Amino acid sequence: MNAKVYFIGAGPGAPDLITLRGARALGAADVVLYAGSLVPEAVLEHCREDVQAINTAGLNLQEQKDWYLRAMQNGWTVARLHSGDPSIYGATAEQMELLRGLEVPYEVIPGVSSFTACAAALGAELTRPEVSQTIIITRGSGRASPVPESEALAGLAAHRATMCIFLSGRQLETVVAELLTQYPPETPAALVQRVSQPEERHHRAPLGRLLSGLKLSDWALTTMILVGGALGEDLGVTSRLYDPEYAHRFRRAEGGAE
Repeated sequence: MNAKVYFIGAGPGAPDLITLRGARALGAADVVLYAGSLVPEAVLEHCREDVQAINTAGLNLQEQKDWYLRAMQNGWTVARLHSGDPSIYGATAEQMELLRGLEVPYEVIPGVSSFTACAAALGAELTRPEVSQTIIITRGSGRASPVPESEALAGLAAHRATMCIFLSGRQLETVVAELLTQYPPETPAALVQRVSQPEERHHRAPLGRLLSGLKLSDWALTTMILVGGALGEDLGVTSRLYDPEYAHRFRRAEGGAE
């Protein structure tokens, strides 16, 4: 049997928010590599009892390569678990390049991203007619992954679209200050921490008062910032999709108009 690697989106943390395809691949794996700092061990309930589960939080890329080489030598199936969806801040590209060099086949299984899980936790729709039809996903700049100057937060915020800002809990004051250069202080905003996990919590307030009264150190890890008019409640705007007078190929409008 030849080795194969599956990059699996583990979802935002709750073990039942992994996809069926991801859970099946996880259950068939001989080795599971997962970043324990981001992926809760509860997700490993989908694994076989005899699986080799390796926490990669303390491993560099070369040390992870060693596991892929062992998989090649032994014909193992490897599940590489990534939090959320592997395509978003997953550091998967360098691993895929490594596997191509080793001629090890791999497959990517998408997962539920934390930004959609945060919207669900807030009971919010991120796109609203006449308010925002655009979602901007970005992050605060970090040592490991600096953000290009052309994608500076204030520039992105100029669109006043719905923004979901990953990995910024340690920079809350800076991020909010930059957002306020473009969004009005009354813009709806929220913090969501450890979404879908037992410790989940969220805090909603207008952007200008979002951090008032908070102990910022309590929100430093695993926190997403969401901001935009679409997060508002009772906006009084509706999509025309279900308007009785709106016709489309699958439904006649009231009165028979097409």
